[in-house]
Amino acid sequence: MRDAFVNALNTQKITNLWISSLSENLANAYTPGFREKKFTFKTFLNGAMEEDRLKNLGQGKSSPGTADENIYLEGSGYFVIQNNKGRIAYTRLGEFKFDDEGVYRSHDGQAVQGYILNDKGEIMNGSKPVEAESFIDTAFDGGAASIPTTNIQMWKDPSNGKYLGKFEEFEFSPDGIIYGKADGGKIKTPLYKLAIINFHNPQMLFQVADGQFIETRESGRPVVGRGEVRSGLIELSNVDFDANSFYYKQAKSQLEVANKMIESHKQLLQKAIENMS
Repeated sequence: MRDAFVNALNTQKITNLWISSLSENLANAYTPGFREKKFTFKTFLNGAMEEDRLKNLGQGKSSPGTADENIYLEGSGYFVIQNNKGRIAYTRLGEFKFDDEGVYRSHDGQAVQGYILNDKGEIMNGSKPVEAESFIDTAFDGGAASIPTTNIQMWKDPSNGKYLGKFEEFEFSPDGIIYGKADGGKIKTPLYKLAIINFHNPQMLFQVADGQFIETRESGRPVVGRGEVRSGLIELSNVDFDANSFYYKQAKSQLEVANKMIESHKQLLQKAIENMS
């Protein structure tokens, strides 16, 4: 009787955790940038226990954003943001806008990070350009982390209303380069390249806020991410609503069975105690 009772208690506990995780997924099925949480289980002598909680790293669908500055990353990796204390975090949610001072920021005010380019489109590391091939070749050695990023700033000159004093508009290209455009688009100058970072083991990134992660020893050092940038879009949640709804019903049924088993064992124990008295 003890084994069956312990089995039911363990099943009740783990099922409640499962329901909590599924409920969070369903509640955020339409939350931009939300990463679906997945439960895995293993069995043991007296029931089941949680084995791991994983993040669904699959691509979320794109959706029109609220501004042209919003961006969507089609591929693997994360955008890089930095708070006012210098802490770096990583996110898939490109709900970014330029503030009143022209600094490119996330929806919660953190500065989006990029690399300064010269007029040839080469990434500048201090006063020296970094060849594109060299930058990509270091992708699996953490090379991106050795090149400092900077805040992306498109200051608008109040005297003539132009970006950086000479560009009439800006444009994001699929490779993450931000161009300044002038003379009706005849002049097109590369200014910044968005920092897009990935990890050898992104499952082990630690979530510090909704849709924001920091590196850990287990995730490994940052490496170059790969993907294409689409402007005017944001990434939606990657939650599979139908699958989570199905598992939620399954979990509720499992919890009801466990609760009934626990109640039955309590009644049996109560009768046993009464017969002994």
